Amino acid sequence: MNNKKLFIILMLLEVFMDKKTSRSKVETFKKNFITCARKAGGSFATVADRTRIAKQFLNYLNSSGIKLRQLDSLKIKYIEGYVEKRKSENISNRTLQNEMSALRGILSQAGKHKLADPNNERLNNRSLGIAGASRMGTKEALFPDEFKQAFKEVERIDKGVAATLQLAYVLGLRTKEAVQACKSINTWKQSLNNGHHSVRVVFGTKGGRPRDTTILNSEQLKNAINYAESVMKERDGKLIDKPSIHQAIDRYRNIVRSAGLVGKKAPHSMRYYVAKELSEYYQKAGFNKKEVLAQVSMDLGHGDGRGRYINQVYYQNANGGDE
Repeated sequence: MNNKKLFIILMLLEVFMDKKTSRSKVETFKKNFITCARKAGGSFATVADRTRIAKQFLNYLNSSGIKLRQLDSLKIKYIEGYVEKRKSENISNRTLQNEMSALRGILSQAGKHKLADPNNERLNNRSLGIAGASRMGTKEALFPDEFKQAFKEVERIDKGVAATLQLAYVLGLRTKEAVQACKSINTWKQSLNNGHHSVRVVFGTKGGRPRDTTILNSEQLKNAINYAESVMKERDGKLIDKPSIHQAIDRYRNIVRSAGLVGKKAPHSMRYYVAKELSEYYQKAGFNKKEVLAQVSMDLGHGDGRGRYINQVYYQNANGGDE
């Protein structure tokens, strides 16, 4: 081998090693960022949410062609860009405030205290255009015809996600609860067969607090359970065939959004509809207004002391009930 060929080979090897080292540093940055998310403290649910947001932010950097190699490389413009991207997806100010809170926790853990400061000149909520969100309901109840249309579209893409969506609609489940519903299908079926008026929601609840949720329509719940069982038989007991709960949640969210459940008709709008139906159910049973709100609050997993919150969030767009 002559010197010229040897020189070319050595140059190519050097370029290859540089690229490999660069990739390695980018991966190290990602791992360190996730580690900061997990070490920033809080309950299990808080850490899980913060980790999900961290991955979301990293996905934004990747899709934008931004390759950071160390935590010190984090800049204001990257966070501003992330927030603008999320705003373009019609994400509510309340959600964006929560996401910024999570990112500030990560930045603080990473030693980027100036960026983590909620009063940072460019990264405070007002400067980012996400200030002033209230707890007033921002969604509208998803009525049966609208649900059926979305269900058909989701079913065409993934029957497991469709089954999850249907259970969420019938029982007013949160996303995390619905995605883990496969763990409770047998228990719910037994409750239904035994003539019970409610089912026990255990998995995915806020703060790990189980609750009893009223069965508004036994036939609809029966159909939803039967549909879910048929899917689970083909997927080894799962509804959404993903290795982790968070991956299953991501798939669920992505598919239902593609079916048009966004903005005022985002998935949470199903709980608005259930809140409306529950309110009518308890009113017909003779409960007064405060009792109705307390009952609805418990059914939705907020506890009996959140009646004012229920009225403020779930009923603002329905002359009395919303979230």
